[in-house]
Amino acid sequence: MFRYFPTATTLSLALALFLAYSSLSLSAEPVKAKKVLYIGIDGCRFDAIQKAEAPAIDALIEKGAYTGHCLILGDRYRKNDTISGPGWSTILTGVWADKHGVHNNTFKGSQYDKFPCLFDLVKKKLPTARCVSHVTWEPIDKFIITAADEKKSYEQKPHTIADYVKYDTEATDASVKELKEQNPDIVFLYIGQVDVTGHTHGFHPTVPQYIEAIERADGHVAAAVAAMKSRPTFDQEDWLVVVTSDHGGKGTNHSSGHEVPEILNSFLIVSGSDVAPGEIAEQCYLVDGAATVIHHLTPLDPAWQLDGTPRGKTKQ
Repeated sequence: MFRYFPTATTLSLALALFLAYSSLSLSAEPVKAKKVLYIGIDGCRFDAIQKAEAPAIDALIEKGAYTGHCLILGDRYRKNDTISGPGWSTILTGVWADKHGVHNNTFKGSQYDKFPCLFDLVKKKLPTARCVSHVTWEPIDKFIITAADEKKSYEQKPHTIADYVKYDTEATDASVKELKEQNPDIVFLYIGQVDVTGHTHGFHPTVPQYIEAIERADGHVAAAVAAMKSRPTFDQEDWLVVVTSDHGGKGTNHSSGHEVPEILNSFLIVSGSDVAPGEIAEQCYLVDGAATVIHHLTPLDPAWQLDGTPRGKTKQ
């Protein structure tokens, strides 16, 4: 019977291959699950955030990329009103109003079948992704959010500031519960009381009630971020936090603000482990939020015809 006895050369080669493989295995970092916390604060001016005591938002700015000059209208199309229906449609679809079709708060003419919520787009590439939405403006839940594994509006009547304080707290509590107990890939949290306060008392950094509303909103941001970081699997996950608003305001209004800088300027904050910190040099637009969120989870598909550009991230 023929017996094979390995030579010294063969043994040396096998040992070298084993050591090389072992070294590669030890040096390679495990792939972390990519996830997003997407927070929208309605009617929130960036200069008012800077005036307010907002430590949670300040921390995201300090460690992330940001701009206080995120235009809510683009160069190509500017015919929609500068109000919430078109704004949140743009924030959640990544396209301008000539595509998503929403020009005011009636939502007539919407084309979400052609340009859907970012949840739909993510699920086209990642069918098992868990997408969750908690909001306090009912039309977002009714018209815009689709393909959600869980979604709810906490808005009821009446619509006073005190009511919205309650609604925002309930929506935040639901997001905190989701982050602590479930395994979401995207959590979208909308906070409405800043806009309601602006319409009641004025959208301006010198208005105490407006600043107080932003400070309460910051508390909700803090609660959501803390819940995210408290997850038992947080170290094995790659979370991106994105915060934005649909418009600013002037006086107690923000409609017809096409040429009004205080209304046209929103903000965009992007914070995560692979985000280059500092002020974003490029001009940013409201469509960029959705593109940034999707890009963190999966490559953008040209067939989606998104108008936004991912911002802040240094790598896919």
